[in-house]
Amino acid sequence: MFAIGKREFLKLFKGIKSIIIILILVATSYYSAKFSNLLLSLEEFSAEDSDKIEYAGLLALLLFLGQLFVMGLSHDAMNRETHDRTIRFLVTRTSRLSILLGKFSGIVLFWLVCVTASFLIIFFMTGTMDPLSFFQTMSLLIYQIALTILLSTVIPKPAFTMFLSVVLGLAFPIVSLWLAFTSNVYVSWLKYLTPFYYLEEDYMFLIILPLAAVMVVISHLVFKRREC
Repeated sequence: MFAIGKREFLKLFKGIKSIIIILILVATSYYSAKFSNLLLSLEEFSAEDSDKIEYAGLLALLLFLGQLFVMGLSHDAMNRETHDRTIRFLVTRTSRLSILLGKFSGIVLFWLVCVTASFLIIFFMTGTMDPLSFFQTMSLLIYQIALTILLSTVIPKPAFTMFLSVVLGLAFPIVSLWLAFTSNVYVSWLKYLTPFYYLEEDYMFLIILPLAAVMVVISHLVFKRREC
């Protein structure tokens, strides 16, 4: 599992897409910190909000484009192994659960490094740290990673998940926000399945983690029954 996770982690740092996304995160962090004082000068924020405003830009970026970023890099994390037949080699050396968890942990570690670096940039520029925003951001990303792993496990063709990564990456945050605020009783219950609803209150983000765990379990059940 650790070898697979390490390989997945290092692989994510290679390629032009990874470099572009990392640069976007760095630029967002830099300008969020740079213009935070300008926003605070508007005197429309409470003392509690002033501690979070420096990180608002980064959180908003990952809120609206995080799913697109995650799926853009990892849409084929599972089905690529099956498509290229490399899964046959892997299952002779380790269990399918270890493969799945290795992939998942490698992707999580990649985003943990990226988010930590982004938060450190803001911290060094502003001198303030917001641990709550950090954990909210990571819980959101863990959900997005779990969803990506699930789709990559269920859908066998990498070409289709690549197309789906664009469509779902753009549509998911819009639909999720609509569900969070809609009064339509027929669909409003779906908001409890999305992470956006649980980011409204400070510590409700912890509920996102069990949702991600459920998707990982479903991925394992599907992957366990799939032929190599």
